[in-house]
Amino acid sequence: MSEQRRTERLDQPREPRGVKLPRFDPEAFGRWSEGIARGMGTANFIVYMTVVIAAWFGWNTLAPASLRFDPYTFTFLTLVLSLQASYAAPLILLAQNRQTDRDRVALEEDRRRATMQKADTEYLAREVAALRIALGEVATRDFLRSELARLAEELDEAAQRRQKLERRQQERPTQERPPPRGGGAHLDEPLDELDGDFARGGRPEGSTGGR
Repeated sequence: MSEQRRTERLDQPREPRGVKLPRFDPEAFGRWSEGIARGMGTANFIVYMTVVIAAWFGWNTLAPASLRFDPYTFTFLTLVLSLQASYAAPLILLAQNRQTDRDRVALEEDRRRATMQKADTEYLAREVAALRIALGEVATRDFLRSELARLAEELDEAAQRRQKLERRQQERPTQERPPPRGGGAHLDEPLDELDGDFARGGRPEGSTGGR
């Protein structure tokens, strides 16, 4: 007795007394029930069952009386069909419950993903709005193109004016002004473009050439 008390542990529950029921794997039994439910829900099962019942009727009606195992009223067939229906209903319900559990898990996963996608979409929308605000005062590509085109036109015009000025200076001969009456010497002074007092002939503009 002392050894039996020593072997008993207080941190572990006692094993239940009485008849021990066989244990089985619920997942394996669920897969088995789903396979049966899927098989019973096909057209092949209905065709095969119809063939078996027709053969049952034909054998127990047309066969000799000594060979009939289920004569008219077909009591044994009624019992077999009742047992089939009594087991088929729970199997179908079990398969439906498992499918419902899978649908619930899939729905929760879809809801979680939808929530994450909504949060990501809102974050991206805020980022895009912030970028639009930040780029509001930044020069766009069209604006830069127009400014560069205008600057290029101004540079071309300036280059054309400079070329014209150089060409006129090259074509215009250097002329000396007449010395003054007092006999003083007069320094040679080339006529530039801005000097409008003399024309190309060395005469004042607007003079007709007569005295």
